[in-house]
Amino acid sequence: MFKRILIANRGEIACRIIKTARRMGIETVAVYSDADRDALHVEMADEAIHIGPPPAAESYLLIDKIVAACRATGAEAVHPGYGFLSEREAFPRALEAAGIVFIGPNAKAIAAMGDKIESKKAAAAAKVSTVPGYLGEIADAEQAAKIADEIGYPVMIKASAGGGGKGMRIAYSHAEVAEGFARARSEAKSSFGDDRVFVEKFIVDPRHIEIQVLGDKHGNVISLGERECSIQRRNQKVIEEAPSPLLDEATRKTMGEQAVALAKAVGYDSAGTVEFVAGQDRSFYFLEMNTRLQVEHPVTELVTGIDLVEQMIRVAAGEELAIKQSDVKLVGWAVESRVYAEDPYRGFLPSTGRLVRYRPPVESQINGVTVRNDTGVYEGGEISLYYDPMIAKLVTHAPTREQAIDAQSDALDAFYVGGIRHNIPFLSALMAHPRWRSGKLSTGFISEEFPDGFHGVAPEGETAHVLAAVATAIDHVLGERKRQISGQMPHRLVTRERQRAVWLNDDEYKLDVTRANGTIEVAFRNGATHTHRIESDWRPGDPVWIGRVDGKPVTVQVNPIPNGFDLSLRGVQARAYVFTESEAAYARLMPIKKAADTGKFLLCPMPGLVVSIAVAEGQEVKVGETLAVVEAMKMENVLRAERDGTVKKIHAKKGDSLAVDAVIMEFA
Repeated sequence: MFKRILIANRGEIACRIIKTARRMGIETVAVYSDADRDALHVEMADEAIHIGPPPAAESYLLIDKIVAACRATGAEAVHPGYGFLSEREAFPRALEAAGIVFIGPNAKAIAAMGDKIESKKAAAAAKVSTVPGYLGEIADAEQAAKIADEIGYPVMIKASAGGGGKGMRIAYSHAEVAEGFARARSEAKSSFGDDRVFVEKFIVDPRHIEIQVLGDKHGNVISLGERECSIQRRNQKVIEEAPSPLLDEATRKTMGEQAVALAKAVGYDSAGTVEFVAGQDRSFYFLEMNTRLQVEHPVTELVTGIDLVEQMIRVAAGEELAIKQSDVKLVGWAVESRVYAEDPYRGFLPSTGRLVRYRPPVESQINGVTVRNDTGVYEGGEISLYYDPMIAKLVTHAPTREQAIDAQSDALDAFYVGGIRHNIPFLSALMAHPRWRSGKLSTGFISEEFPDGFHGVAPEGETAHVLAAVATAIDHVLGERKRQISGQMPHRLVTRERQRAVWLNDDEYKLDVTRANGTIEVAFRNGATHTHRIESDWRPGDPVWIGRVDGKPVTVQVNPIPNGFDLSLRGVQARAYVFTESEAAYARLMPIKKAADTGKFLLCPMPGLVVSIAVAEGQEVKVGETLAVVEAMKMENVLRAERDGTVKKIHAKKGDSLAVDAVIMEFA
């Protein structure tokens, strides 16, 4: 077994690999760029070595620097994680030439499967069901449009060396092919250094199901069951689960056998994933093979009890698989949510900056329910502009799918992130969505259920009452604290303080609040009186309120604002103002402040780099016309005109680095 390995990656996956290596008694070496000098994976590793400036192309993607780091630190093997160099055929070849072991598949298998075009040819030869498409190299947009016309719309334009949703576009008509082709090639070039793309039929109302395989260097290959990854946005997975609610045992067996046959056909000898697009009728077609560890591998680990990183290390060291196909059993259900630094209320645009507060839920195993949080950040750390915006992968496991979802909802409620925007409210809303809970999924789920984007979930019914009651209880605790400080609140106001008016978004509630025997009682006086019993050990300053409302466990995120709180529960975001009766009377007289009109400006929706400006000053533009392209976190975002108009002045140029809401251009 290896004594020391180097991890050629960063963030949560580097931290996750370090944990397994540490448990196995293996020393670890981290690599880092200037931007990651204070990163968590650097702190966790036994040794760390600097490899260059922030851009990945000048640090994490340079093979010679990784090889040099191995030589300098005495690392015997390298785990690539996912992304970066994990699927570059040249990487294991360079390591082999230097006498260093690659903890991953052999270079020949990467060449056969890592290239999406070649992998489809190999799959067809191995008699794996494949999607109709054109697998040759496409020279230009005109050829791409001709191919798409022949295949029939819609089509997927996809980077040959792609992964992680980058370099992918769907075209629904001949007119959409040209721009989709250009954007896919551009993203592929910047993300993978390879601008080749191919075109294939896009299956309508599809589901994304993948099979985890594991092979060794002795010819053994097994399947570890499936994962469903149908909840996607812009081809980027958001939620994954294992097993799939679609499959039956017969389909699971057939898909597993085809995945194993393909892996054996290319001599696969590590952990890998064979991805399929599936119809609602359980028909399925080969999509691609990822010759690396997947982001969503934890759900497979939790339902099988197998540590995939450990198996990869053992296989790379020459050990034969100790697990037989008959040993693989899927137990319970696991759900993973990807927590990203992005603003769901602004089209999921990336958010960068410092994590002023970072309080994830406690990892635990209680009463058959597991909560796991794979992360690479810490409170006070920074989300960089240069890399993927993932904050963490929150995973729950329970005996049933419903219990795993409920556990995920509870964990998301307790997951507090401050200082940047994040997608936890959206993830929480998804967990409560009836269609998700019923398992009626497709890759179009998000676009179908949120066609106008995510605007939050309004507080209604019981949820609104719970939030109003919790806000009142928090305000009462703060009042008790003030009374303990000399001069903060006269004792004569205590009786009057029991009466409260709570404004929850646009609704007003009249309440009485009292404390008796350690319990706060909140009585609603709107119509028939209804009393809620509130129990909690919450203390002023805690960002998460954990307690019970009428005996039921409740977790609410709390952000103080003047005269109230911003609250979050199960995806519901609410602003609660808590007033005394006299304060409420004055507040009702205050004028409503109107938002400034920004309709004549094109604002940069996220921190990013201007890739191109598509118009000129004085030019007339029509609604839907491309105005500019901004790149953020390795994704290109096309900014289009929302109305007809004339460009009055352009404030930015190609190559400019812009902050969020920076003015790109203004209109007459």
